[in-house]
Amino acid sequence: MSFVESNPTAPVNPSGSKILYIDHLKVLLTGLVVLHHACVTYAGPGSWYYSEKTQIAAVKIPVTMLVATNQAFFMGFFFFLSALFIPASLIKKGTAVFIKDRLKRLGIPLLFYSFILSPVMNYLVYYYAGAHHITFIQFLSGYDNWISFGVMWFVVALLLFTFLYILSMEANKSKPIIRKAPSVSSILLFAGGLGFVSFLVRIVFPVGWVLDPFGFQLGHFPQYIALFCWGIVCFNSNWLDQINSRYKKSGIIVLCLILFGFPIIYAVRVIFNTPIEWYSGGAHFQSLLYAVWEQLTGFSIITFLIYIGKNNWNKPSVFFAKLSRCAFAVYIFHPFVLICLSLLLRTWPVDPAVKLLIVAPSGVLLSFLLGHLIVQIPGVKKIL
Repeated sequence: MSFVESNPTAPVNPSGSKILYIDHLKVLLTGLVVLHHACVTYAGPGSWYYSEKTQIAAVKIPVTMLVATNQAFFMGFFFFLSALFIPASLIKKGTAVFIKDRLKRLGIPLLFYSFILSPVMNYLVYYYAGAHHITFIQFLSGYDNWISFGVMWFVVALLLFTFLYILSMEANKSKPIIRKAPSVSSILLFAGGLGFVSFLVRIVFPVGWVLDPFGFQLGHFPQYIALFCWGIVCFNSNWLDQINSRYKKSGIIVLCLILFGFPIIYAVRVIFNTPIEWYSGGAHFQSLLYAVWEQLTGFSIITFLIYIGKNNWNKPSVFFAKLSRCAFAVYIFHPFVLICLSLLLRTWPVDPAVKLLIVAPSGVLLSFLLGHLIVQIPGVKKIL
């Protein structure tokens, strides 16, 4: 079930079997989003509202590996899961009601984040980290970043992909595309090809280049578009019922790609003495190497998680049902939680690596607690 599914019961695939593990995977991904941004705050590559980076190599290297591995799959997986139940919801509600529901459940949180939450978070960083002790009203009088989607870029992209899908369905009244579930080798072949496409895109739009004001990193969008489409085809073709033991080997592939892939990427940098920026984009061999590794790793992790979920996490759980219910609220408010925690610890005279050990688990815990409280608010729980 995606962030925006309003039905609290377990989703059902075309065969009628319950797929509770989809909700459990959603909880895992949401927790990884919080962990990812905590790592970016203190050690990992990337930008964030507030950051203080450690210089300890023994911390930076494993955290960079974690951030890179996360980036290889977690947001693409969100697009896959979000698209998975769009066809059924569209048929059930009809186009007009479906669009109205999507605009309400995604548009209202988007406006809230941009016009209320984002100014508050920026003010906190400006006041405490920047030591500009002015009132919030004074801050707003000079504030010019009202269209600021932050982490909600995902919602903007999801709305865009969804509307394009609806337009394509309205224009083409033919039957949905049905495909046999791909083998692991077919998935890897597709991922390798997608890596090459990503490399080509990154020649113009390297990783880190952001399309303002939407917050789109176009260097990652080939994967997002592909996995959104895969989610649609997966539902129409009933792939989830075809997940079996042959997909288990994707776990071994993941381990190989991480344990051997990273050393190879690092060795190439040392041998050729190339700038780290060459891995982010441009017409460089290093960019091609990283893009292909990223897609191979991302698709392998997604395949393995679906296999593990179906075989081990497909059981009712009141606890996980509550976590799943508040996952979208967690996604929206976790930047606020992380900013508050990091600002509280900003004057603590220890290395940022120590702060990461505190903020990462605390951020996950407090974000889910806050999300749980928020979805209990009358009116709000009808949207989130």
